[in-house]
Amino acid sequence: MQSRRAPSRPLPPYRAILAVDAKDFTKLPSSVHEETSAAIKTVVGSALRDAGLEAEWSAPSFFGDTGDGFAVGLPPRILPFLVDPFPALLQERLAQRRNDRPGEAPLRLRVSLHVGPLPTDPAAPSSTGNGAARNDTHRLLDADVIKEALRDVSAEIALVAMIISDRVFDDVVRGRYAGLHPDNFVSVTARVAGKGFDQPAWLHLPAQPGRSFPSSSPQPDDPTHDAAMVRPMPFLGTNYGQAAQINHGGMRQSGGTTR
Repeated sequence: MQSRRAPSRPLPPYRAILAVDAKDFTKLPSSVHEETSAAIKTVVGSALRDAGLEAEWSAPSFFGDTGDGFAVGLPPRILPFLVDPFPALLQERLAQRRNDRPGEAPLRLRVSLHVGPLPTDPAAPSSTGNGAARNDTHRLLDADVIKEALRDVSAEIALVAMIISDRVFDDVVRGRYAGLHPDNFVSVTARVAGKGFDQPAWLHLPAQPGRSFPSSSPQPDDPTHDAAMVRPMPFLGTNYGQAAQINHGGMRQSGGTTR
């Protein structure tokens, strides 16, 4: 007796998924949570508008508020602009906000970017857009490597850290649709303890002084790769203080992943 097969279903349209959250949000007094949550949307919206994406930001395919941030569904065609210039503009807006509020702890944001098929309902943007691609976008945002990157760089310099999926890097960055060179990203492994999430990804800080980031598995036969560190990222002083990891820290690359 043949087992019954599930019928095929149409594939939902692909969406660019941008997720944002604030560093140390839960350490803030409860009395400023609402104000900070509103400030996150304001500063991200300002950077997106400056990147020429006001129309897409104003009418997303979905929007999910998380309190300390949000996830938003956007057209895949704008992925290059979400990679560049959006992070640099966000860094500028946050630096301006910090300078306007001396004595306050600066607002620092983690950003993740992914793409994949998600169902949406224009009539209910706040309760739609659920699926594996959106889950993975949040996992990237929660990965230890991006938290460590922002924690280990001074708040006087780095206010934004972005992590993008291997798919976005391959299609948008390596495909040279985005303005940033592939060497402006560091190959990392995004892991989230207890969630079974372990995927290759790419880390980018639009302004930072130069440091090493944790890499994925070391190569025992590669004398340039030390298990304890990768080569430091030299500060280039261009493109809003952009730093680059030349040749991806000497790691072997194939199809956007570290082998």
